[in-house]
Amino acid sequence: MTNPLLQLGQAGQAVWLDFVQRDMLENGGLKALIERDGVTGVTSNPAIFEKAIGGSRDYDAALKAFIEAGDADPAAAFEHLAVADIQAAADQLRPVYDRLGGRDGYVSLEVSPYLAMDTEATIAEARRLWIAVDRPNLMIKVPGTGPGVPAIRTLIGEGINVNVTLLFSLEAYLAVAEAHVAGLEDFKARGGDVSRVHGVASFFISRIDAQIDEAIDAKLKAGAGDDAANLALSRLRGQVAIANAKIAYQRYLDLIATPRWKALAEAGAAPQRLLWASTGTKDPRYSDVLYVETLIGPDTVNTMPPKTMDAFRDHGRVADTLTDDVEGAAEVLAGAERFGLDLAGVTDRLVVDGVKLFADAADKLYGVVADKRAEVLGARLNRQHIAIPDSLKGALAQATEHARAEGWSRRLWAGDASLWTGGDEARWLGWLAAARGERVDLDALAAFSEEVAGAGFIHCLLLGMGGSSLGPEVLAETFGSRPGHPKLLVLDSTDPEQVARFEAQIDPARTLYIVASKSGSTLEPDILHRYFYDRACAVLGAEKAGASFVAITDPGSQLEATAKAQGFRRIFLGDPAIGGRYSVMSNFGMVPAAAAGLDVRGFVGSTQVMTHACEASAPPASNPGVALGLALGAAALAGRDKLTLVASRGLADVGAWLEQLIAESTGKIGKGIIPLDGEPAVSAGTYGADRVFAYLRLSDHDQPELDGHVRELEEAGHPVVRIDLASRDSLGQEFVRWEVATAIAGAVIGIHPFDQPDVEASKIKTRELTSGYEATGALAAETPFLEADGIALFADKANAKALLEGGAATLEGVLGAHFARAGAGDYLALLAYIDRDHKHIAALQGLRKKLLERFKLATALQFGPRFLHSTGQAYKGGPDSGVFLQITHAIGEDLAVPGRKYGFGVVLQAQARGDLGVLAERGRRHLRVHLGADVDAGLARLIAAAERALG
Repeated sequence: MTNPLLQLGQAGQAVWLDFVQRDMLENGGLKALIERDGVTGVTSNPAIFEKAIGGSRDYDAALKAFIEAGDADPAAAFEHLAVADIQAAADQLRPVYDRLGGRDGYVSLEVSPYLAMDTEATIAEARRLWIAVDRPNLMIKVPGTGPGVPAIRTLIGEGINVNVTLLFSLEAYLAVAEAHVAGLEDFKARGGDVSRVHGVASFFISRIDAQIDEAIDAKLKAGAGDDAANLALSRLRGQVAIANAKIAYQRYLDLIATPRWKALAEAGAAPQRLLWASTGTKDPRYSDVLYVETLIGPDTVNTMPPKTMDAFRDHGRVADTLTDDVEGAAEVLAGAERFGLDLAGVTDRLVVDGVKLFADAADKLYGVVADKRAEVLGARLNRQHIAIPDSLKGALAQATEHARAEGWSRRLWAGDASLWTGGDEARWLGWLAAARGERVDLDALAAFSEEVAGAGFIHCLLLGMGGSSLGPEVLAETFGSRPGHPKLLVLDSTDPEQVARFEAQIDPARTLYIVASKSGSTLEPDILHRYFYDRACAVLGAEKAGASFVAITDPGSQLEATAKAQGFRRIFLGDPAIGGRYSVMSNFGMVPAAAAGLDVRGFVGSTQVMTHACEASAPPASNPGVALGLALGAAALAGRDKLTLVASRGLADVGAWLEQLIAESTGKIGKGIIPLDGEPAVSAGTYGADRVFAYLRLSDHDQPELDGHVRELEEAGHPVVRIDLASRDSLGQEFVRWEVATAIAGAVIGIHPFDQPDVEASKIKTRELTSGYEATGALAAETPFLEADGIALFADKANAKALLEGGAATLEGVLGAHFARAGAGDYLALLAYIDRDHKHIAALQGLRKKLLERFKLATALQFGPRFLHSTGQAYKGGPDSGVFLQITHAIGEDLAVPGRKYGFGVVLQAQARGDLGVLAERGRRHLRVHLGADVDAGLARLIAAAERALG
């Protein structure tokens, strides 16, 4: 018996396989189809590759080898696998291609379906794939969308073979046919050999009938017509798609009969053949070979999935059906129009749906590759497990699917501001390039590191605030300093006691000072620079002092100009497109790390493992950063907006960096996430239903108590994010993960994650106070509403009235009334404008724990002024759920600021008063307690009174 598939070839119709898998390429499957069935081509798409890669282990070894050789994001990893398959298939079809003089023997590889509506991106990707595969018998699949049509002309005009996909309507077919002809004319005009450029137009069949038949069944069910009409309508089932294809073929015949085409044909051009795609039967009422048997004709192609090919081989019948009863086909289309089946509307929707289906398939494909990549990487990629209670699972699943369908991973990396508020967000995405290692000069940093070591510095004192200091502080606390390099210290306070304490730790003759300020005009780095530059001049002389200073600032800032004037050793420039809290992977984090001897090249390199995992091609469920951001955002919207940070001892300082990143990014317009670092651990039942816990765990540390605590939290039903780091060397991965997560959480919550409007409000009030001091020599007078136990109490009128009415006019009574104002979903924050030393931290942490246990509410401990550039944004602009106790003290012996009338103590007081003023303007529940100059004694009295108030 003659093989029906071979008979198709004899009838002039090429048989292509709509499938590819490595196993069939390596084990002779494709060769058998070529030899036995006369298969002369192969088509592929994301759905086919997803089944091949996700449904087998065929690709695991190749993927592992690719990762070991250099790694990349899921899209690049997939492309590596796909290109190898396409090359292998092309090589196996090359004898067919040669035998037929290039008329057949093609393999098709599709451009990313995400680019279907982007002409230039489609062209660029097609060119790149053409070069990557490097086979003459390759066709690049381009969608026949409106933006795809000019891409087709351009590519054909460059001599690239094109398979146009997603064609449903006659109008779309005619547009791509015109593009093909025009492209050939362009190529010929440039001197190209048109005989070597080929193309097909993939006309989709069964999807049309699936839609039309559904409409027919709906009309018949409605029963609006008479029996004769209903019979005529029912006879259109399974006919419209075939009729549509037959008429398309007639248009093809018309085209190749034109003088315009004949001129190209005389030059050797081959026509753009119609290829019947989607030929697998979807309706079980029809023959499983319906869309093969009814569309057989010369100069066409039918690409079949394996199941359809097997069926046709078994019982297919070959006849010249494509040109049979063309008049009847026209009548079918007329009948469809008469019955209002809206074929044009159906085909328009199918294009939109087709683009979406291919994009959905690509998401699934890249998710499979991302998951397999993570499996291969093992512990090299920091692992993440998100345990969500049943009450949140639905919301998170919905958020994840929405983010996938709307392309959030891609839109983030594309800088699409509509992902957030549609404002200026795109201006602030330079941190994504920094995550790729593109914002630091690794050679320059390595040279700088050795230069610092050779200069004999024993200390490196970084003078900064907020994002310019917290990232370096994490690196200093986590990694310390390499032997032969200076010890990195970070000073981010205006408290004169703290400034003096740091000064006492260093030898100014052997200290490298790094002044870090993005704007170059931030108050704290400016006055710290003035102070320590003056000290360096006193020891080294003005002509040599500059060699002990390094500046990190954005281009054109006042600090850059000052650094040049003072002869700084180095000036490292930042990227204006990176906000401070996102700057740790830029010069603001890497320069101090290099000074301390960190192997920055190795650090940035190890971070790329996470960057690749979080890239645009990784769909939300398989993207660590996006998945985390969705979980945090969904939890916040559900009322779980207190993110409690827990970390292994070796990572303990990372929480301060995370606090700034999350609070300053999300806490605004009454929304946001309130991060809590360093909260004392208590029993799981003490925590409220407003919590999410994040546990950053060093796998190479023994920490049974922490592990047990977190396990208890999860068992109690709290949401727990557990992140395992194989070692501290992979800390950089967390910078990337959490930056992506924070940006995505902002999208979920609906805010601009890159501005900080309420931080500026506090700065303005501080400037007003310091300017007043410069003019008058004194800060504006203020009157406490109560003085008790040597402590003065301040608040605005509304808060003072509420506090005095709520308790006795004593320190204990007012504190009790203030704490009692906190209710379910609130948090209590201690804001201490005192020296941030171990003694004060321990004392206030003790009070914090008592507040937590007494009220079972979230608690925060912050030290001013550093928190003003961090959680201060969320406290003022975020949810009105904070109850704030500000702690200040009288300044004893102040430290003068060179070039200013005020000293550090005056600045500290101005900052605290400015902070309180904005809290008052925002209607926040606040109380300021002002200690005497003896901070330790005053703090002890305050804590004792608070403990009595708590009972």
